[in-house]
Amino acid sequence: MTETVPPQQISTTADDEPGYSPRLANADLTPLSEQTWSTYNIFAFWMSDVHSVGGYVTAGSLFALGLASWQVLVALVVGIGIVYLLCNLIAKPSQRAGVPYPVVCRSAFGVFGANVPAVIRGLIAVAWYGIQTYLASAALDVVLLKLFPGLAPYAEVKDYGFLGLSALGWASYLVLWVLQACVFWRGMDAIRRFIDFCGPAVYLVMFVLCGYLIAKGGWSRIDLNLGTVSHHGWSAFTVMLGAIALVVSYFSGPMLNFGDFSRYAKSFGAVRRGNLLGLPVNFLVFSLLVVVTASLTVPVFGQLITDPVQTVARIDSTTAIVLGALTFTVATIGINIVANFVAPAFDFSNVAPSRISWRAGGMIAAVGSLLITPWNLYNSPDVIHYTLETLGAFIGPLFGVLIADYFLVRKQRIVVDDLFTMSPEGTYWYRKGYHPAAIIATVIAAAAAMFPVLTAGHLTGMYTAAQYSWFIGCALGLLIYRLLTLRSSEVAVPQES
Repeated sequence: MTETVPPQQISTTADDEPGYSPRLANADLTPLSEQTWSTYNIFAFWMSDVHSVGGYVTAGSLFALGLASWQVLVALVVGIGIVYLLCNLIAKPSQRAGVPYPVVCRSAFGVFGANVPAVIRGLIAVAWYGIQTYLASAALDVVLLKLFPGLAPYAEVKDYGFLGLSALGWASYLVLWVLQACVFWRGMDAIRRFIDFCGPAVYLVMFVLCGYLIAKGGWSRIDLNLGTVSHHGWSAFTVMLGAIALVVSYFSGPMLNFGDFSRYAKSFGAVRRGNLLGLPVNFLVFSLLVVVTASLTVPVFGQLITDPVQTVARIDSTTAIVLGALTFTVATIGINIVANFVAPAFDFSNVAPSRISWRAGGMIAAVGSLLITPWNLYNSPDVIHYTLETLGAFIGPLFGVLIADYFLVRKQRIVVDDLFTMSPEGTYWYRKGYHPAAIIATVIAAAAAMFPVLTAGHLTGMYTAAQYSWFIGCALGLLIYRLLTLRSSEVAVPQES
């Protein structure tokens, strides 16, 4: 067995490697022949993830929890610090081997067993892809109604609606659905250029919007507390823990998907630097910008507005409204592509590489996101509430198992060629291509993490525990997998060559 070789020395197609099985390899899954992403590209990836309507609302909500501003900042620093460290961990195996997340998972789950985490991740991403597309289309509706007031009747579901969405909503949704598909279809280089633009564009609009509100409301009206301070002592501490969990949970999807992008980085050093700029530095600056902007909506508009699109819509300039809403629309498209489009494309391709390419996998995800009518999901707060916690309950174990396998079991060594072979002698064949330890650990950890989510309204303390579903699932997945592999003869650790 050989240790991981530099990705630049590995073929990019299954046909070039006689040992690569067509059932496990295609041109999109095999190691990259060239890794070109710089620190800025990784930084821009995180800007695209943070600078969205969802990121704006999430950051603003933390300052409205009844905590003092310094307590919120402490929670933000701790939460985003955890995300930074975890992203470095999940990035390393994919960057070193030059392969996406579902392929790296073959090390822990087996060459066929990796389809278990791939399908779980893919289905979750499809649902959120649809929801994010709907959120972006709602911002586009604002633009269209401002430019063409005569469209107002077509925005009414009761008059011109189908399957719960208005005619105007359908038009906006389908326009953005096609636009995202076009960007995706052009490949990862087009996606890289797109996200390189999205993050900085939103920063520019945010600074202009903030400057406008400061000019209208005055510096003295800035308040870092978006509500009254109602928590003190132990109560404040528990709310801070919840805020930390919220930050980690918000990034749980992009964290798990990060290997799909870190594989393109020139070096792991570039990944670390990009993560540092894009997470602790960028998220804190953006959060402060959000709270300053939101607090100024009170003196300027007479009410607290935490949705940036609605803030822009209150400005008296049509040009400002159009440019602002379009920018946030584009930003939401950016996070949607990187967080919810690329991941299921790799996941579904991993299930049947010889029949499903990366592009075909993405189109399957796009069609699925339309069929679930995501606006109906978004319009139900209870469904969104359970979905967020369920997301953490299932993503946490997948994260924990992979980290335990690569760092604790494999000692950061991986046999790249064996990720693509069906030979019973292969390192990751286990039992007919499946590793029972990984699957058992995932099932038990996910079930345990889901328990408080399902019983939150019935058992004392479960509502609070449900907020930590990601942490519960991750910790249990890591511990159970490590315990199951301690004495397992099925796990062979590659030796130094």
